[in-house]
Amino acid sequence: MDIIIHERKGVDMAVDMSAFLPDRAFLLDVDATDWRGAIRLAGKGLVAAGFTTPDYTDQMIATVESLGPYIVVAPGMALAHARPSAAVIRTGLSWVRLTRPVRFGNKDNDPVSLVIGLAGRDEDEHIAVMSAIASALSDARKTSELADATSPREIRSILGR
Repeated sequence: MDIIIHERKGVDMAVDMSAFLPDRAFLLDVDATDWRGAIRLAGKGLVAAGFTTPDYTDQMIATVESLGPYIVVAPGMALAHARPSAAVIRTGLSWVRLTRPVRFGNKDNDPVSLVIGLAGRDEDEHIAVMSAIASALSDARKTSELADATSPREIRSILGR
């Protein structure tokens, strides 16, 4: 999957999804006791991949605490993020698949078993990556295949179709 990122100079560049979702950003079949724990796992993936500092994880949690569970964007799926900040080193994603779904407090889309962490270096990159991942996940067949995928490589392959 290619994502178009608008550089500050106005030049577009296509970037392979593996640059935004490297192996170390995945946590597959892990446990969380609640939504805060699920977001902490997404933050752990972002930090491990070198996308953010640990402060960004706290910012993602604070966003849900202040704005509510709007990040639960589809049945069973949350897109954890915060505003671009100094805690974002570079734009990227993390992918957390929970062994047991947790409730975020979203009556329409709870419980959540997939948490995607999103860190955007600036507003343009934040929106571009968010749009690309939303587009990829709008396909019900892909979403079903992703739930059964066993490796980061397989997940990236499904997203790239």
